[in-house]
Amino acid sequence: MAKIGEVFSSAAAIAKGMGITFREMLQPAITEEYPDAPAEVAPRYRGAHVLQRDENGLEKCVACFLCAAACPANCIYIEAAENTEQQRFSAAERYAKVYNIDYNRCIFCGFCVEACPTDAITHGHGFELASYNTSTLIYRKEQMLVHLPESGNPPPSQSNPLPVGAEPLRTR
Repeated sequence: MAKIGEVFSSAAAIAKGMGITFREMLQPAITEEYPDAPAEVAPRYRGAHVLQRDENGLEKCVACFLCAAACPANCIYIEAAENTEQQRFSAAERYAKVYNIDYNRCIFCGFCVEACPTDAITHGHGFELASYNTSTLIYRKEQMLVHLPESGNPPPSQSNPLPVGAEPLRTR
């Protein structure tokens, strides 16, 4: 009698699975047109890092080294320099003269973003980081820093910096 119960429960499980399969077959297919159209990522997606600017266009990074200390992969390298009256890069006394992130090692954990007291480093939505040459995966400050627009308006905070030598995606 127990074997008949097993047969019925197995048949019920198969019928339930087939019901789900047939229900999904009747739904319209969702297709991403990725190479031709920009990909849509979740708002909380952790993509390529972006170094932000303040409302005056100065760099927010004050070279406090907290992001490098918080990084478990040890992929952030910073060299600090002092601001002068003639050349001001940030609103603080120091700025990051060199700011490199080695994406060969980065695990996109977000600890650097959480550790930053000035919100200078954020995760953008850039995900096109693949490369055949590992030396191109070391991003410099110039590649990650939000570019100042010619209009003078503050730039969007989630911009995606292009790697060196990359061209913007063309739309039809």
